[in-house]
Amino acid sequence: MSAVKASYGELRRRPDQLRPLLLLIGLVLVLCWSYWNALTWVAGFWDDPLYSHGYLVPLFTLVLLWMRREPFAPVTAAARWYGLGLLALGLGARMVAAHFSFIVVDAITLVPSLLGVFLLVGGWHLIRWAGPAILFLVFMFPLPNVLRDSILGNLQLLATAASTYVMQTLGIPAYREGNRIAIGDLQLGVVDACSGLRMATIFFALAVAIVLVVKRPWWDRLVILLSAIPIALAVNVVRVTVTGILYMLAEDSELAQKVFHDWAGWFMMPLALGLLYVELQILSILVVEDTGPELATVGRRGGSAGPPPIGPGRRQGAGRK
Repeated sequence: MSAVKASYGELRRRPDQLRPLLLLIGLVLVLCWSYWNALTWVAGFWDDPLYSHGYLVPLFTLVLLWMRREPFAPVTAAARWYGLGLLALGLGARMVAAHFSFIVVDAITLVPSLLGVFLLVGGWHLIRWAGPAILFLVFMFPLPNVLRDSILGNLQLLATAASTYVMQTLGIPAYREGNRIAIGDLQLGVVDACSGLRMATIFFALAVAIVLVVKRPWWDRLVILLSAIPIALAVNVVRVTVTGILYMLAEDSELAQKVFHDWAGWFMMPLALGLLYVELQILSILVVEDTGPELATVGRRGGSAGPPPIGPGRRQGAGRK
């Protein structure tokens, strides 16, 4: 609250900051009102476990904008024209998507439209610090059905094949039949919820959020992004493998369904975050960033002769006779 009060006092003392802020808030509210039907449609997907993180995306975007905020800077006429053009492009794409009933595309055009508003009001300086937070909004939209079904089927096959291989490596007589794992008389089906798509979606969104918040070298952030999907898929393979083993050992199948299948999902995210933490610790050991003073070099630099060497017959600090 103290930071909010300080910022409010600063705005009152600087009208050059208050006016663009009020203009930005007003245009954003008008834009959100015009997209209200699309946003209501998007929010309906957030009850689906695959998109349950959608509720947090707008909230995190606001927090990220607050954390990365910088004062408004002068805006060139060219930047304003670019912003107006980007806004017109986003709204035009929305009209085309609405005409052909591409509802997902219709909703996603909110992102370029918001970028156009921010560029129109604050120029490229505003886009540099606010752009990443605005782009993060893409994680609140559902995937197109064609893309979702394609990814879902491939991930199911991957989770089934990888989990079967791990069980066979552990000495368990398991074999794969499509999306089912046969362990003796037990048939374990890798359904949509066990495909890993939900885990990959949520964990990749979380990885992007971590990259935008943490202060680490750029290569650490790149590794976080590149490893997010493999870590999520590996954790899902662990879940399916452990579930199959525990199903085989459990006597009460109903209890196994609750404990090993339904509740196992709660342990996936902590495990994935733990693997990501271990990865960053390994990077910290392997790569040491030099943030200290410039190291002394051996030999001459830039043709400078430097001080004469100290040798026999010459004492340090001795004057010329």
